[in-house]
Amino acid sequence: MCVQRDTGAQRAVKVLRKSHMDEDEKRMLFNEINILKEIDHPNIVKMYEFFEDDKRYYLVTEICKGGELFDEVLARGKFSERDAAVLMKQVLSCINYCHTHNIVHRDLKPENILLEQNKEFDQIKIIDFGTSLVYEPGKSLDEKLGTPYYIAPEVLNKSYGPKCDIWSAGVITFILLSGVPPFNGQGDAEIMKKVRLGKFSFDDKCWASISDNAKDFISKLLTYKQEDRVSAAEALKHPWITELSTVAVDESLALGALSNLKNFKTD
Repeated sequence: MCVQRDTGAQRAVKVLRKSHMDEDEKRMLFNEINILKEIDHPNIVKMYEFFEDDKRYYLVTEICKGGELFDEVLARGKFSERDAAVLMKQVLSCINYCHTHNIVHRDLKPENILLEQNKEFDQIKIIDFGTSLVYEPGKSLDEKLGTPYYIAPEVLNKSYGPKCDIWSAGVITFILLSGVPPFNGQGDAEIMKKVRLGKFSFDDKCWASISDNAKDFISKLLTYKQEDRVSAAEALKHPWITELSTVAVDESLALGALSNLKNFKTD
């Protein structure tokens, strides 16, 4: 945490020692800076200043004191459909804004979603634009980037567009409601093999208490062919998002989801 001397406003400062960074890490840092400079959205962390001295880089952003989304889910013990829908509306709003400005995030996951101190799910901030990219509409991307659980199959096949972010949003929704990832395995290779197949199910008993609307929403985001997958704008109009359905959650199922999440906590 740091304080802006003129106003007394609290900020976050990321301090990076140059000697500890390789060329790739420096490239990602400057990529993040260049992207954050150009965008302004209530659900994207705001960058205020960037400066450097002989030994370090300093990236000053707004501060989020609520921690990571993942930790909050663990602390609550369950995630209602309403909370999940409110949160995913913000995530999709962010994705829609980025895609409208020809920016693809490429590493959406709960660790990159921060909460404000009041823990309200309508005030989240998306962070980590180091792997983001300004893309040319209609031109396919081929750089394999992302986190195994959340990566889209077309990214693994090295021919993808911005809808890889939609896939990641579908995986996040699946995890929030069930506590398990849709594509799971013992290690990265096994997980990515499952992602390449793209087959998931709602067979686990925890899905018995979850609405058909939620399942339909996830299915549309986890549509295998990217050309058939919904856009962020279309996903925002889905009944599950617009109606913010509230369902009763069976306590034992919720505790089961919590146990699953604890086992699933990523590095």
